[in-house]
Amino acid sequence: MYNALITPGFCFLSLLGSAYTVVAEDDSKFYVVGTVYCDTCRTQFITRVSELMAKAKVKLECREQEDGKVTYTVEGETDKLGVYHLLVEGDHEEEVCEVVLVESSDPDCCELDKKSHQISLTKENGISSENRIANPLGFMRKEPLAECPEVLKELGITDQDIAVV
Repeated sequence: MYNALITPGFCFLSLLGSAYTVVAEDDSKFYVVGTVYCDTCRTQFITRVSELMAKAKVKLECREQEDGKVTYTVEGETDKLGVYHLLVEGDHEEEVCEVVLVESSDPDCCELDKKSHQISLTKENGISSENRIANPLGFMRKEPLAECPEVLKELGITDQDIAVV
């Protein structure tokens, strides 16, 4: 008789625990932080003469892996230090999520670097923090600054090492 009462009780508690887990996954939140800079030497990486860009627009998009259908989008803008903060709702374990540049705030530095940067937005990857740090994103100047050859030389980079785009 005692076992007849305990077994259904455990089954009920198991169901209740499963229901709670589903709700908890739906409440996942992530905070994506990154920077946007002006690539003043057109090298597609940050140098000492790169400038952080205020009021630049970025977008985070998550897509289904199989068909590329967009499942989630959030946009943001950089602060005066060139830093953006995006709040992302939900766990996106089965999706590919990328941060891309949308719009520059500087007409002299507005060429899009076509690269996007993937970011993992799931709690199932071993990262315990809700914070995610994205790689820096850069717009390129129309023409490199005059001091760029000197900057590249300081880095030990020659014309043969890098093709300035």
